[in-house]
This record gives sequence, C-alpha cells and structure tokens, in this order.
Amino acid sequence: MKIKDIFLRRLGAAALALTLLMNAAPLSAYAVNDSEGDGASTSDSTDNTAVTTADNDSSVTALASNSPALDATAALLVSPDSGMVLYSKNADQKRYPASTTKIMTALLTLENVSNLDETVTSEAVDFENVTADSSNAGILLGEQVTVRDLLYALMLPSANEAAYMLARHVGGSWEQFVDMMNDRAAELGCTGTHFCNPCGLHEEDHYTTAHDLYLIAKEAMKDVTFRDIVSTVQHRMAKTNLHEERIIYTTNQLIFSSFQPWSYANCLGIKTGHTSQAGNCFVGYAEYGDAKLFSVVLGCSDSSKEYPSVAASFTDTKKLCQWGFENFTSKTLARQGEEVTYTKVKLSTDTNQLLLTAKADVVALLPKDLDVKALELVEDIPEEVKAPVKAGDPIGTATYRYNGTDYGTVELVALNDISRSTVLFYADKLSTFFQSMVFKILLLAAAAFFILHIFTGLVFGGVRRRRRRRSSRSRYNDSTYQRRHRK
Repeated sequence: MKIKDIFLRRLGAAALALTLLMNAAPLSAYAVNDSEGDGASTSDSTDNTAVTTADNDSSVTALASNSPALDATAALLVSPDSGMVLYSKNADQKRYPASTTKIMTALLTLENVSNLDETVTSEAVDFENVTADSSNAGILLGEQVTVRDLLYALMLPSANEAAYMLARHVGGSWEQFVDMMNDRAAELGCTGTHFCNPCGLHEEDHYTTAHDLYLIAKEAMKDVTFRDIVSTVQHRMAKTNLHEERIIYTTNQLIFSSFQPWSYANCLGIKTGHTSQAGNCFVGYAEYGDAKLFSVVLGCSDSSKEYPSVAASFTDTKKLCQWGFENFTSKTLARQGEEVTYTKVKLSTDTNQLLLTAKADVVALLPKDLDVKALELVEDIPEEVKAPVKAGDPIGTATYRYNGTDYGTVELVALNDISRSTVLFYADKLSTFFQSMVFKILLLAAAAFFILHIFTGLVFGGVRRRRRRRSSRSRYNDSTYQRRHRK
C-alpha cells in the first residue's frame, strides 16, 4: 500500500473521531442558557393604578380615587402585611423628625435591656442638651427611675431627659447611643436618615424621611411592650427617691379622649413630634378588623381646618387612615392547605406534578372593587423538583399583582409527600454523569489520545518504513549478500 493511501486513510479516521467527539460533547453544552427569563417578570403593564389626589399635587400618588388633600408636606400610608404603599407624598424627601426620633430610642432600649425594672440614676449630662421649655417628665437630678417608667415618659409626654437617660444607660454615653441609632437605621434599610441626638430636638444634620420612619416604626411595633406603651393614654410612674407617684399623659390627641370629635378609635399609637423647624409630625398605627395601616405625616400646621385647637398632624392621620379603610378591604389571597399552583416533579412513579400551597394564610389590603381572581400570579419557583418531597418543604414564592402593583407575596411549600423511585434515581445519576463535565473531559482526553495515536502512527510509521527500505537496500548492495544469493 502506498504511503499516500495510508496517510489518507488515517486522516479520514482522525476526522471521523473528531466528528464523533463534537456530536457527543457539543460546544453549546458548556454554555449556560440564561436568555430565557420568567415571562411573568416582564409582563408589567404600563397602566398605573395610581391616581392624582384631589388637591392635584403631582408629588402625590394614591392607589384609589378620592384620596384626601393633606396639610402635611410629606406623608405615607402603608399596608404592613404586603408592604403596599396606598398613599405617598414626598415620602423619600429628607425632613426634620422632631420627637418621632424617640421611636428609635425606644426600639434600641427594648432590644438591649432585658430587665426593664432596673433603675437609672439621672446625671447632669442628661440635662445639658434639654432646653427648659422642651417636653419633659419632671425628672430631677439624681433621681432613680426604672427603665420601664423611662420608656413611658419617653413615649407619652415625650420627655427629653428620659431620652438622654436611656441613651446613656444603653450606649455608655448618648454620643455612642446615637451611633447605634444610625447603625440600626441602616440595618432596617433606611436610606435618608441621620440622627444627631436621641430625642429629636432640632439640629441641621438630624433628619429622616416618611418612608424611613415607617420602617423604624414597623420594627418597633413587633415588640409587645412597645405596642402596650404607645397605645396607653396615661401611666402612673412609680415612687422614686425624689418623687411621689405621678401620672403622665400621652400627647397623642387621637387616643387621649374618645369624647373629642377628632379622636380616632382605630388608632393604636404611635408617636407625636413638634419643633418650629419640623412642624407637627405624627407616626401612627391603626387597625380595622383584619386590616392594618401605618401612617406618617410630617411638616403639618399647628392647627387644622376642621379643629383649630388641634394640630393638623392628627386630622391628616385620621383622614388618611379612614380613606385607606374605606377604599381598601382586607382580602385573603391564599389559604394554607389550598392549592395555589404546581410544578413538575421527577424521579417519582407516583405523580409527575407537585402541588404547592401557601405556608400560611396571606391577607392583604386590596381596592374594594378588585376581585382576588383578577390578580396575576407571578411565580418564582423551579421548573421541576426531584423526589423525594415532604409536605411543607419550601419550594418558592408567588406574588399577586394587578396592573403593575404588587398586593402580596406568598411563600410556597409542598402540599403532599412524594416518594422517590430507586430505579429512576439511579438512571438519573447515570444520565447526569454522562452529561457532566467530568465525562466530557474524559471523552475529550480519549479522543485527543486517539488522534495523537493516529498522528504518531503517521509520522513515526513512515520513518520506520523508510529505515526498513534503507536497510534492505544496504543488505542488497552488500557484496557478501550478493555473492550468497548468486550461488
């Protein structure tokens, strides 16, 4: 066989091996296909359900018509169950918070003091930054007051000396406590907040936003003691070394007297604030049936149009919450134990579908004229899961959405147990191995070795043949060889 024929045959074999290699391990197998997104995630409608308020303020957005015209320069109304903002007016603009600052002071105290009955002795430093005309609880220098009574003094009559006493007790100094305040605000997601003192007396660099105050208040309301304090109208402070028993009263006019026309029975706190620079401020919380609302109003006038003797912060809050409860209603989006959606399941001979249910009942505020069935379910779940699966195993989440507004998110869990097939399990293991990078590397190595073997044969085989021919010719030309074969 000619050398040219041998070369062409081996070259064809190498090409065949390379073709088989490319079919077994295509290049596309090494790339992750991330171009396919969740179709629901890009289906947000451009139709916005927000409407302009009655006062035609372009800075205001509301999720229902006939929203109230407010005196406040900044305001926010939020459903905490879903985090849905029902009403917003300059909610992310920096404002002076005045004594609503004390919500953070109370929160840090409750998070860091385990025994609320331990006493704190007032020191001169606690009064240095408290002006004579500012709110106080009449605490004297050297007086020993329990942390519990200081918290009531802080949140009801808005005592500034109580704020400094608690700050020093918790932080070692009020300056270190302020650092804790700013750190905690950042942890809660506040992006427009900076505190300079624990009480809210005016400083140019002491500011927050309506949205940040909502985040702080929402966290504080998780504490039972805080909820009890801020919903209290009056509190009897215990006798101290320098004082007999005394009664302190809340500055929250919405709960102070149920006989006043501006009172609001659904209000359960939280905190007032006022300085000449900040105006009148109020962070509120209200419940009506299963529905809950947080409200924030900042920069309100000293008197309202309806009741000149009452600050507009209270009437604004009442109007906001009433509007929220009247236009939105508490509806159950998903019930635990009922099917919400499903996904595929593999490695089981029992079923090929896994039913998903809500981990817990999900209740949210929805516009009264919006049917739950009209909500779009935006799923964040895997396309398939592998058996075995236990009932209650977390699988993903789903968000209820309408016209671009999210009304609630539910955590999805497996509804039933699903067993695994042993045969399908090991078949999947084998299939996974053949599709794995390790197998493809081994296949590449084997192919490379085969190609190298063919190439080596082509190169060194020709060398050996040429040597044999030269050896044969040399033997033929040898005189001894010729004489031997002539005979």
